[in-house]
Amino acid sequence: MADAFSVIPASVLRNLSDKLYEKRKNAALEVEGIVKQLAAAGDHDKITAVINLLANEFTYSQQTNHRKGGLIGLAAATVGLSTEAAQHLEQIVPPVLNSFSDQDSRVRYYACEALYNIAKVVRGDFIVFFNQIFDALCKLSADSDPNVQSAAHLLDRLVKDIVTESDQFSIEEFIPLLRERMNVLNPYVRQFLVGWITVLDSVPDIDMLGFLPDFLDGLFNMLSDSSHEIRQQADSALSEFLQEIKNSPSVDYGRMAEILVQRAASPDEFTRLTAITWINEFVKLGGDQLVPYYADILIAILPCISDKEEKIRVVARETNEELRAIKADPAEEFDVGAILSVAKRQLSSEWEATRIEALHWISTLLNRHRAEVLSILNDVFDTLLKALSDPSDEVVLLVLEVHACIAKDPQHFRHLVVFLVHKFRVDNSLLEKRGALIIRRLCVLLDAERVYRELSTILEGEADLDFASIMVQALNLILLTSSELSELRELLKQSLVNAAGKDLFVSLYASWCHSPMAIISLCLLAQTYQHASSVIQSLVEEDINVKFLVQLDKLIHLLETPIFAYLRLQLLEPGRYIWLLKALYGLLMLLPQQSKAFKILRTRLKAVPSYSFNGEQFKRTSSGNFYSQNHHTSSGSQVSEDGFMNEDSRNVHNGINFASRLQQFEQMQQQHRLHSKSQAQSCYSSSSATATEVQRPEEPLRPSPVPDMSRAPSKSSRRGPGQLQL
Repeated sequence: MADAFSVIPASVLRNLSDKLYEKRKNAALEVEGIVKQLAAAGDHDKITAVINLLANEFTYSQQTNHRKGGLIGLAAATVGLSTEAAQHLEQIVPPVLNSFSDQDSRVRYYACEALYNIAKVVRGDFIVFFNQIFDALCKLSADSDPNVQSAAHLLDRLVKDIVTESDQFSIEEFIPLLRERMNVLNPYVRQFLVGWITVLDSVPDIDMLGFLPDFLDGLFNMLSDSSHEIRQQADSALSEFLQEIKNSPSVDYGRMAEILVQRAASPDEFTRLTAITWINEFVKLGGDQLVPYYADILIAILPCISDKEEKIRVVARETNEELRAIKADPAEEFDVGAILSVAKRQLSSEWEATRIEALHWISTLLNRHRAEVLSILNDVFDTLLKALSDPSDEVVLLVLEVHACIAKDPQHFRHLVVFLVHKFRVDNSLLEKRGALIIRRLCVLLDAERVYRELSTILEGEADLDFASIMVQALNLILLTSSELSELRELLKQSLVNAAGKDLFVSLYASWCHSPMAIISLCLLAQTYQHASSVIQSLVEEDINVKFLVQLDKLIHLLETPIFAYLRLQLLEPGRYIWLLKALYGLLMLLPQQSKAFKILRTRLKAVPSYSFNGEQFKRTSSGNFYSQNHHTSSGSQVSEDGFMNEDSRNVHNGINFASRLQQFEQMQQQHRLHSKSQAQSCYSSSSATATEVQRPEEPLRPSPVPDMSRAPSKSSRRGPGQLQL
C-alpha cells in the first residue's frame, strides 16, 4: 500500500475524495496519467497497488465522496491501462459491481458511469463478468432514481453491443439466471428481460430457441401485465419464436406443450388466446412428437371451446378437430386411458359445447380403440349414465350414441338397459323429462324391437311395482306415438297371423301387465279385440282409480289420431268387428259421463253404422281380426280373432293362449292391489284408515273367470264391472 501512496501524490488522493465533482474528475485524470506511465514501464505491481488503494480506501469507504472518487478513479485507471486492462479486471470490476447496491443513488449513478467507461475499454474481455453485470443491471433497471435508471440503460445498451459481437458469451451459463429472473413482476425488470431475450435471439450464433422452454412461461406471464408496452413486447417476442419454430426442423414440443396447457387456462383473455394459438400450431407441426401429450393438450382445448371470447373458441375448435384427426396408435405412447379420463372429467363441465366435444372424443376412441376403451369401461360408464340427465338435449343424444356404440356387444347391451332402468328408478324426473327422448333414440340406434324386448324382460321381474307401472305406461305411450316405432307397431298389428308379431306381443305382454291401460292399448294395437274386452271386464273397483282414468283419457285421445285410423275404419263393419265395438263400449262405460274423453268416444261410437245381430251371429262372427277376411283354414272356414275353430282351440290363436294371458294379467293386478293396500296401511293412521273404510265400505267380489267369449254372454252368467250385455 505504501507503494501506491508513493506513486500517487497526496494532493491527488485528497482531491479524489472532494465533494466537488470537478476536483474528483481532475484527480481521476491524473490517476489515468500515472497508470498509463506505469503500464508503459511494465510496472504492474505498482498498478495493482494503485487499483487496490482505489478499491479498498475509496470504493469500500464509509464516506460517500470517497466512494464516488474511488469509482471514477477505477474507471480512469482502466482507461490508462488501455489494452492491458484485461489482466486487472478481477480487481477493478468487483468493487464497481458492489457499488450498484449502494444506498446513495449518486454512488449508484457513478458506478454505472464507471462500468460504462471500463466496458468501452475492455469490450469482450469483461464477458467473464456478464452474469454478475446482468444481475446488477436487472436490479438497476427498476431503480427508484430516474437518473440511475437512465445511466443503467446506457450501460445496458453497451453491454448488449459487446455481447452480440463476442464469441465468448456462454448462453448455457446465462439461461439459469434468466429463468430465475423471469418470475419478477416489476414492469421495468420485465422490459429489461424481454429486451435481452430479443437481442440474444437475434444473434445467429446463439440458439435461444433451444432454451425457449426455460423462459417461455415467463414470457406468457408478461402477456397479462398491466402495461400495454410490456404486453406488446412479450407478444412480439413470442411471435418471433413461433415463426422460428415453424421454420426449425428440430423443436422440443413436449416441454413447451406442458407450459402452454397451463397458460391456456389463464384468467387473462390475451394469454389464453396466445396459448391456444401456439397449441394449434404445435398440433399441426408436432405430429407424432405430441402423442404422449395428447391428454394434456386436450385438457387445455376442451374448456377453451366454450370460451367467452369468439377468437379463442374458433382456434380451440380448429385445434380439437386437428387433434382428433390424427390417428395415433397405443404402441406410440398414445394413452387411451388418459384421454378417456380427460373426456370423462369434461363431461362435468358447466359449458355445453365442452361436454359435447368430450362425448365426440369418447365416441372417436370407441371407434378407433374399442378394445382398450371397453377394458376400462367401468371408469366412465357411471358418468355416461349421469350425463343422460344433462339439461342439453344435444348432449343427451350424443350420450345415447356413445351408449349405443358400447352396446353393440350383447353383454354390454344388457348392461346398458339394466343400468338405464336403474337410472329411471332412482331418478323419476329423468324418466318424466327425458324418458321419451332416451327410449326413442335408443330404438333408432339399437333396433326398436330389441330394445323393447329387453326392457320388457327386465320390467317383468321388477320388484318396485309402482315404478314398473309408471315405466310400462311410459313405454306404452312411446310405442303408440313415436314415429321411430312405426315398424314395431306394424309388426304388432300382425300378432294374430305372423309368428314374429306373435312373439313380440307375448314378449311385451308379460311386463305390460303392470298397467291395465297399457295392456288394453297393446291389445287394441295388436287387434286382439276379444282379449281387450276380456281384460276390461276383469277390472274391479280398485283398478279404476284416478291414475287409471287419466291413462284412459290419454288412450281415448290417441284413438282419434292417425295411428289408430285402421281401428276407426274397422268400425264401419260392426258385424265383423263386434269385439272391437264391445271393447270400446266397455271403455266408455268406465269413463265419467261429464269427462271430455267420454264425449269424444261416445261421439265416435254414434258414428258407427247401425247393425243388429242376434246371439247366434255373435257366436259365429269374427271378433275383429283385421286380417280374418283373407285368412281361412284349409276347409274354407274363417278364423276368428282368437282362433275359435273348434272347442279344443277356442282360447288359442297363432300360438297365443289368451286364457293363460288373462290369468297372467289378473295375477299381476292382484299383486298391485295388495301392494297398494300395504302402502295405504303404512301411510295412514288408524283413524284415517277408518275414514277410508267409511268411504269404501266393502271390497267388491272378484268376478268369476271370464266366460267363453266366442258365445254371446248368457243372462245367467255373472257380469263383472264394465261387462256389456249385447
